[in-house]
Amino acid sequence: MFLAMPAFAQTPVQMGYKIETGANVSSGDYAPYWFTANRYGLGSVEPNSFFVNAGVSLKKSFNHGWKIDAGLDIAAGAKLAANFHIHQAYVDVAWKALNISIGSKERISSPLYKNPLLTSGWMTEGINTVPVPQIRLEVKDFLSMPFLGNWIALKGHLAYGAFTDNGWQKDFAKTGVLYGKDIKYHSKAVMFRLGNKEKFPLEFEFGLHMATQFCGDQMKKLEDGSSELVIDMPDGFKNYINALIPSAGGDDTTWGEQVNVEGNMLGSWNFAVNYYYGNWKFRAYLDHYFDDHSQMFWEYGRWKDGQLGLEVTLPANRWLTSVLWEGISTKDQTGPVLYDGFAGSFSDLQMSGKDNYFNHYIYQSWQHFGMGLGAPLMPGPAYNKTGEITFRSNRIKGVHFGFSGDPSNEWSWRLLLSHVRHWGRYDSPLHKIRKQFSSLAEVAYSPSQLGIWTFKLGLGVDGGNYLGKSVGGMVGVRMKLGY
Repeated sequence: MFLAMPAFAQTPVQMGYKIETGANVSSGDYAPYWFTANRYGLGSVEPNSFFVNAGVSLKKSFNHGWKIDAGLDIAAGAKLAANFHIHQAYVDVAWKALNISIGSKERISSPLYKNPLLTSGWMTEGINTVPVPQIRLEVKDFLSMPFLGNWIALKGHLAYGAFTDNGWQKDFAKTGVLYGKDIKYHSKAVMFRLGNKEKFPLEFEFGLHMATQFCGDQMKKLEDGSSELVIDMPDGFKNYINALIPSAGGDDTTWGEQVNVEGNMLGSWNFAVNYYYGNWKFRAYLDHYFDDHSQMFWEYGRWKDGQLGLEVTLPANRWLTSVLWEGISTKDQTGPVLYDGFAGSFSDLQMSGKDNYFNHYIYQSWQHFGMGLGAPLMPGPAYNKTGEITFRSNRIKGVHFGFSGDPSNEWSWRLLLSHVRHWGRYDSPLHKIRKQFSSLAEVAYSPSQLGIWTFKLGLGVDGGNYLGKSVGGMVGVRMKLGY
């Protein structure tokens, strides 16, 4: 049936075209944090940067619930992590609710919905980096079960891909620094929703999201600019299965992979409650992070790390649309002690701790082109002046606020305010607690006379003694024609 699909086409091809440009001018060592974060890598940690992103897309519907969606974007600029790259290149084939997506695409991998304009981010995977190319089987939106009265719905995905920042890692690393090459990617998630808001105003959501870095090589940058191989991880069918079903590595992997699980495995448990009251909506959520298996279950009697959030969506009005609060903590990490045991000395004793979130002894860190794939409010390796591809501080506590409004069909605005305290890492603590404040005020204007154009103006003000002070302005113009 799939091969015969074009013969049953019912709608014409819909085309879309876009071109977007943005620039920032700012003081300080780095651009204001929210000029860069949660923009799919279309931003720079450096002050005084710009980008241009142009693309074309198409979609077509067929009989029997089949659809095709494809797109190609090219991005270029100055002081970006990748000054010229194919930002998106994808083909999606969908049959009813089931979708196969192939390529690089701006996706929200987490099954836990958060307002992308206001949230500080997702713990495991968010919208913070250049897209990772992948093959992805998914049910993107909640699919209700009619035979259960639409009281139960589910969604999820299964994906394999590859990181594409080999060149960036080699260039960024300084002499003697370790970096990764040809690393593979795996992600999977499932999310359930209980409730039917047409009959009862309360809904409950829960699910699991897991991701892994595996295969690849660990390299070391040499003084003459070349590199030497340090660790060669196996790349075979068995390794892909070990990523799917977290398992210990074989004797062709390092000792650490054999006593734990193969690859850099991490993830989060996700919970949310929605309450509808007239035209109001209240949403509370928990994004509990774990690294390997230490806080995946209740083995140590505590879930101290993760992100709590509350968003209130107001009835339609001219000024305030949504208010969001989030609190985050990654300070515990199952405690400061890790002991896996070794031959001849308490080999039957094992204690998991010192989880070193988002860092890994082989793959360096859970990042792509210098930005953390998850880790909201945690600056990624691109902020390291040492050339190390790790998170310098992964023990943090922070609070974040987001506000948005739509005064008219032409105007919209948002305000982001964040404050974070940094302790460094268990194995490399900061000499004192560092603090960082980040803010963004942004206004967007889409004049009805120029329906395909949107103009943006932003002001960022940062302060503190972790990334330092920065004040800057940002302008953006976007033209979108078609769907």
